[in-house]
Amino acid sequence: MRTAIVIGTGLIGTSVALALVGRGVTVHLADHDPEQARTAAALGAGTDAAPDAPVDLAVIAVPPAHVATTLADAVAADAARGYLDVASVKSGPRRELEELGVDLSRYIGTHPMSGRERSGPLAATADLFEGRPWVLTPTRDTDTEVLNLALEVVALCRAVPVVMDAGAHDRAVALVSHMPHLLSSMVAARLEKAEDTAVRLCGQGIRDVTRIAASDPRMWIDILSANPGPVADLLDAVAADLHETVESLRALQSFDEAKRLGGAAGVEDLLRRGNAGQVRVPGKHGTAPAAYETVAVLIDDQPGQLARIFADAGLAGVNIEDVRIEHATGQQAGLVQLMVEPKAAPVLTASLRERGWSIRQ
Repeated sequence: MRTAIVIGTGLIGTSVALALVGRGVTVHLADHDPEQARTAAALGAGTDAAPDAPVDLAVIAVPPAHVATTLADAVAADAARGYLDVASVKSGPRRELEELGVDLSRYIGTHPMSGRERSGPLAATADLFEGRPWVLTPTRDTDTEVLNLALEVVALCRAVPVVMDAGAHDRAVALVSHMPHLLSSMVAARLEKAEDTAVRLCGQGIRDVTRIAASDPRMWIDILSANPGPVADLLDAVAADLHETVESLRALQSFDEAKRLGGAAGVEDLLRRGNAGQVRVPGKHGTAPAAYETVAVLIDDQPGQLARIFADAGLAGVNIEDVRIEHATGQQAGLVQLMVEPKAAPVLTASLRERGWSIRQ
């Protein structure tokens, strides 16, 4: 693939364009807002000039509700040899394309499973998709050349191709993306009018749970409007769990020992099912989750502190598998949690102490 046009220069579209440009592809940019396309071009994502001839591939990176009409217009203009979209739902746009009479042999629905809380071209990065799953939903109608173009895009973006049926994809993303976002928003909404004294006690747990609630509501309305049924079904199941948990917690307040024991058993059952589900979440590089030990280091909020810790860990011969930072409330300090292999934890702890770092047990 030598040429492409990216239609829609938000976070995903601009990130795709940056990755393709970085691999030597000539990329043209288009957007209903010309200023946004110019911004993407200024970031090095390509040119906002229209191509002189049909390109190899058109990447449709618009909200799900606009995929079908945008793609139909591009096909009518003979913009490219092949077409793909990167919307987060797949069944709806395909049905709309069928209703519009678009030749689906030149199209494949795809979805890169990556994103950020921020939106727009300024949030885009060329490495957004590296190591992340990128779902492809070919059908019997999909031309082999178009499938190969899509696989080439995935490779150029250094993502991992995953082939799925469109309906199965939509049910899957409802479970692992759309439902969790709503639950995160529900928890965060409890904080809106909470007392300041309570909010000041927020720690890493509440930050983890509410992080994705910071995303653009308008973008999420588009996403959820395209996949409401599967999300509603999952929330029904969550509501049933929630009702049973409330009943169990009420029972824990009872003076009746049998009721208290029943309430404790109900809460424990939920927590254990949560344990069982959590261990199924893929770990590093998509492998089975590994058990790491945490080495917690107290640092001042000063430039270069993190770089020093990583450098000192390297001198100790220890690989940092993951890292989290918990900022101390009201202080210019924080706790860096370094996740390492269990056998490496004592080595790292001793080495960092020798170099003057304060280790928290």
